[in-house]
Amino acid sequence: MPISAEVFIINVMAIKKAQGDLGEAMIMAEVMKRGYKVALPVGEDWRYDMIVLRKGKLERIQCKFTKSKGDIVTVRCRSLNNWNEIRYCDKDIDWLAVYDQTTDQCYFINASMLGKLGRATISLRLTPTKNKQKKLILWAKDYVEW
Repeated sequence: MPISAEVFIINVMAIKKAQGDLGEAMIMAEVMKRGYKVALPVGEDWRYDMIVLRKGKLERIQCKFTKSKGDIVTVRCRSLNNWNEIRYCDKDIDWLAVYDQTTDQCYFINASMLGKLGRATISLRLTPTKNKQKKLILWAKDYVEW
């Protein structure tokens, strides 16, 4: 019996939710491992997933999950809410953190990189480019420490 479109969408949404939850959990564990305190907002309508007390300052973090293919970690800088795209910008959050399941690593991107209007994605390189480009590359290793 073929699966209905509605059931398919519900299953895809459940998988995405589980991946998002894993991303949040792994980022929270990394933040706590570094000795910082974490507070969670109540409800689903916040622009950030956690508040971290780091170096005496409260910082808002939006968490993401991704699976890189070994050369680039693609970070989505947006979410869908009721089928409307929300792009995160520097007034909404202080950090965009992503957990990459492939490398089992968390990366922390300062929200200043998102600008006032936000952006769709940020690409963090794990390996050198095939065309040997050296300029304007965001190396993933530079976003591990925070």
